[in-house]
Amino acid sequence: MAKEVVVKIKLQASGGQATPAPPIGPALGQHGLNIGQFVSQFNERTKELNGTIVPVVITVYKDKSFTFEVKSPPAAVLLKQAAEIAKGSGVPNKEKVGKITAEQLRKITETKFKDLNAYDLEQAEKIIRGTAQSMGVDIIDE
Repeated sequence: MAKEVVVKIKLQASGGQATPAPPIGPALGQHGLNIGQFVSQFNERTKELNGTIVPVVITVYKDKSFTFEVKSPPAAVLLKQAAEIAKGSGVPNKEKVGKITAEQLRKITETKFKDLNAYDLEQAEKIIRGTAQSMGVDIIDE
């Protein structure tokens, strides 16, 4: 028999570096979950993404147990890493803050593909291209 789901919690935490501090502690504490257990499991599962912001969906069951699914990092975070910039542009149509190659764009698209609403890599690449454009990151074709 399937467990009864009470709530699904969506959070973003640093891969391999989660702590019981906010936002994780309060979000899990209000549902009576073992925060330390979640933090250790999350850090173990995301240790290769050291320091990268990672979305996680935690499913809480009626018996206070939980499962969680780690998603791929947000496209904006991956684009900032690839372009080696601190943040996107405030006026992306006028002020460009970085550049990435078409090959880097393809790698980011492949990383994000399972979490995107697209049927093929070509369409997914258009989504990531749009994110890059709205951040003021140019894509150069080499």
